[in-house]
Amino acid sequence: MTDGGITVEAPQDDDGRRHVDQPHLERPSAARMYDYYLGGGHNFAVDREAAARVVEIYPNAALIAQANRAFLARAVKHLLAAGVRQFLDLGSGIPTAGNVHQVIDAVSPGARVVYVDIDPVAIAHSETILGGRTDVGVVHADVRHPDEVLDSPITRRLIDFDQPVGVLAVAVLHFVSPDDDPAGVLARYREAVAPGSYLALSHGTVDRRPENVAKVSGVYRNTRDPTTFRTREEVAQLLTGWELLEPGLVWLPQWRPDWPDEATEDPSWTEMVCAVGRKV
Repeated sequence: MTDGGITVEAPQDDDGRRHVDQPHLERPSAARMYDYYLGGGHNFAVDREAAARVVEIYPNAALIAQANRAFLARAVKHLLAAGVRQFLDLGSGIPTAGNVHQVIDAVSPGARVVYVDIDPVAIAHSETILGGRTDVGVVHADVRHPDEVLDSPITRRLIDFDQPVGVLAVAVLHFVSPDDDPAGVLARYREAVAPGSYLALSHGTVDRRPENVAKVSGVYRNTRDPTTFRTREEVAQLLTGWELLEPGLVWLPQWRPDWPDEATEDPSWTEMVCAVGRKV
């Protein structure tokens, strides 16, 4: 389907027919809760109520979201400097302030982006926010089904898989359960991209305050997007097959900070780790 010049593709049923999920506005959505943490306006009362329960557990939840978004921007800038001109943003959410196309516009206009998300409200807002752009596409799909994403006509139009791709899995894999094989999901995306491609990943961990993480998981259990936070070692296993750039797998503020003093205090306050790896 199209709207305002941007092309959006919906997921397929098992029989191959296209469908669009209903919004289920009675249940909170991780994408809309994240939008709320970032100060966006594309969320509903049910999302704000769930987010408020998270804030009771983590009063700095908005700062964590901002630190994650800042890592995304630094990673995209690095990949642009390395010559990457096309990005596949998995679980992109609502493209509000500081998203990939805005980083590109400010640094190196013309690179292409495919946003992928399962949330129909995020897709609808993407149509509005990104309408008219020919260098950005939106695929309504489940990132746990890589072939559905990779074989999308929108992906194929914007992404040349014979050239390096920046695969972005930022704050998305902790919404993929062990039963859905997150390592296998990432391996399929790695197989699809050319050598010289990159993966930027961030992931919530249980290492620092597992009791609080369990409470947050309890909140998300009642949303459309239950969580599986992992240990640092488990996140490292997801990165198998990617050659990590310095400084490796680190806390969010530690990955190539814009200002050295950003990582001088205890960076584990974010309780999220991140890395950028290259396919050789």
